Amino acid sequence: MNVLIVYAHPERHSLNGALKNVMVEQLLALGHQVQVSDLYAMNWKATLDAADFTLDRQGKPFDPSGDSRRGYEEGLQRPDITGEQEKLRWADTVIFQFPLWWFTMPAIMKGWFERVYAFGLAYGVGEHSATHWGDRYGEGRMIGKRAMLVVTTGGWESHYHPRGVNGHIDDILFPIHHGMLWYPGFDVLPPHVIYQARKMDAQRFEEECEKLNARMKTLGNTAPLPFRRQNGGDYLIPSLILRPDLAEGESGFGVHLQR
Repeated sequence: MNVLIVYAHPERHSLNGALKNVMVEQLLALGHQVQVSDLYAMNWKATLDAADFTLDRQGKPFDPSGDSRRGYEEGLQRPDITGEQEKLRWADTVIFQFPLWWFTMPAIMKGWFERVYAFGLAYGVGEHSATHWGDRYGEGRMIGKRAMLVVTTGGWESHYHPRGVNGHIDDILFPIHHGMLWYPGFDVLPPHVIYQARKMDAQRFEEECEKLNARMKTLGNTAPLPFRRQNGGDYLIPSLILRPDLAEGESGFGVHLQR
């Protein structure tokens, strides 16, 4: 299996750096092919802007989606963008590893998505009709590929309990899982979350490494999160509201999971 790790932490001698090395060693030992996009080491440009495309705009202002479409279709993107897109095509599984900062991924990784997820690659795919609203949420260019988050956070696990003060970890990660991974077609694996990252002694580090290695061993057969497919009949088109007979009387992120 070809595994791409997209990694975001500024300190190579951090807990995240050590965990990334553990994953790479385990994956290689299991016979997988591995590539790592270490965004800080790459000095990855986080902002999507006009400089990302070598287009002749003829005096027109920067159009993020329109320029992305032309740049992708006509091969007029910056080389760093096309390089990451090639890695995505190569990968069977993509692991996104990052510390949870202010309830989401670091800005440098968000910028990876904004720049690499071009119009025509990750969105703007498929036809719209009375029964089909584009190839997304379970369809799209990433269909057949798997994705997984490896996340560290300073809070206790109880802080991310369904009744915890920070909110349920599943709700916090929902925009990434559902909107950034399921949307372009990835099968999204349950996340691997490491809590109390700043309270890590040697014994607990070994325990966490064992848990992470166990996840690496099951990358190919772990059941993905059972998100509902947009065009599978559960949503009314074109409103894209869940049918009233499904999860009747309920709302929120959980209704988008099949039960």
